[in-house]
Amino acid sequence: MISTTYDYLVIGAGPAGLQLGHHLHRAGRRHLILEAGPSPGTFFRTFPRHRTLISINKKHTGWEDPELRLRMDWNSLLSDDPALLFTGYSDRYFPDADDMVRYLGDYAEACGLPIAYDTPVRHITRSGDDFVVDGRHRARRLVVATGVSRPNVPAIPGIEEAELYGSADTAPESYLNQRVLIIGKGNSAFETADNLVETAAVVHVAGPHSIRMAWRTHYVGHVRAVNNNFLDTYQLKSQNAVLDGDVRQITRQVDGTYLVTVAFARANEITKDIPYDRVIVCTGFRFDSSIFAEEVAPALVIDGRFPEVTPAYESVNVPGLYFAGTITQSRDFKRGTSGFIHGFRYGVRALHRILESRHHGVPWPYRELPADPQAVADAIIARVNHSSALWQQFGLMSDVITLGGDGARYREELPVGLEEGEHIAVTLEYGPHHDQVDPFDVNVGRIRQNDAARAAEGHYLHPVVRHHRPGRPPAVHHITENLENEWTSPEVHVEPLRAFLAEAMG
Repeated sequence: MISTTYDYLVIGAGPAGLQLGHHLHRAGRRHLILEAGPSPGTFFRTFPRHRTLISINKKHTGWEDPELRLRMDWNSLLSDDPALLFTGYSDRYFPDADDMVRYLGDYAEACGLPIAYDTPVRHITRSGDDFVVDGRHRARRLVVATGVSRPNVPAIPGIEEAELYGSADTAPESYLNQRVLIIGKGNSAFETADNLVETAAVVHVAGPHSIRMAWRTHYVGHVRAVNNNFLDTYQLKSQNAVLDGDVRQITRQVDGTYLVTVAFARANEITKDIPYDRVIVCTGFRFDSSIFAEEVAPALVIDGRFPEVTPAYESVNVPGLYFAGTITQSRDFKRGTSGFIHGFRYGVRALHRILESRHHGVPWPYRELPADPQAVADAIIARVNHSSALWQQFGLMSDVITLGGDGARYREELPVGLEEGEHIAVTLEYGPHHDQVDPFDVNVGRIRQNDAARAAEGHYLHPVVRHHRPGRPPAVHHITENLENEWTSPEVHVEPLRAFLAEAMG
């Protein structure tokens, strides 16, 4: 029997659900968080399997400003309590996953969040304009923050005979002197491969696409340096190898071993049958949409792995259904940070502001500035040198300035695509095609850092200011990149920006 209709039901007490709960609690909105596990952060009790996070925990930055420190803190959720920073839970640059579990539990308790534990969600329907969960809970709006909870298993004949990343034995000694195939070329695959280097006889890592290194693409979900020791063993001929090609067939032999057919991309798809003792599938995760009734099933994208969302984090086809956390990464899939805490914590804050303005009459926070190019330039320079949100959600989140009468209205951290009408947008972005050049090649991208005229040629992160006018291409101004990301030079950074704004503001 349903006795309460909430303003919001939030599904999942992981980092995104807790972050949204914090904002809803402070705003006094009636809400309930439903969590399938016995405590917050159930995902981190199992993953990553080898228990080392790849989200950095840089405690010592030389900065006292807490906003700047968040640029180097990839694990903390947002709050006003300095005690609720993850940096107080571990000294390690790559911390242990158990520290994350402990941190999330303390965060939920300190924020006093209403969480129903051991409450798995099995069926979501709609009654009138309200959402109904398992016939027990009712809300005007629903926010799904479940993360990616299902293995993403490729359609390979015989793959059901292989082991999955989520359940394969992590004890290296269980692979003693064995031949092991790992399917996948992401961090979970190389994390698993590194774990077996000392005990397995042969380790092969296979996949149809080229390996992409995070230090080159600036996408932190690509292979990180902490997981690439295996590549050293391959290139120095230590019996391990990376197989570039498609796994076409997995056949389990009578003796329990495997015969795997691989079509090699580098050899015109010539196939070879290779014997292995173990096969482990490390091909990522996907969103579980099975909990939705047909009439409220959200549209999915990227081979059905993620819900398709608007810039307001709302389902494109189900009004009132919102998403938070890593499942919003369809907005910047394999380009940005929405799949990670240090990115989606700002996305969740933006979602809350959207909900407040749409459903509770609370306008997006703003401040007034004089309609003067120098004043606006000074405000922009201050923000790009200080904001952690623009820094972490590069290219996806913008500050927006609108002009009217004798003043300018400055709003911070709007999702790109949400703004309307004539406005000036401020983002931090990498240069075009930045992922196609070797950042360590001294012959690439020789841009003098004091050359404002060539700022648009820079590959590294830098501020971009656009003047948007309906029906016309935006006018674009790049602020030249800087080694320590300090855009403060009056001649190189401020004056060219002021001149651009003077023309834009007319």
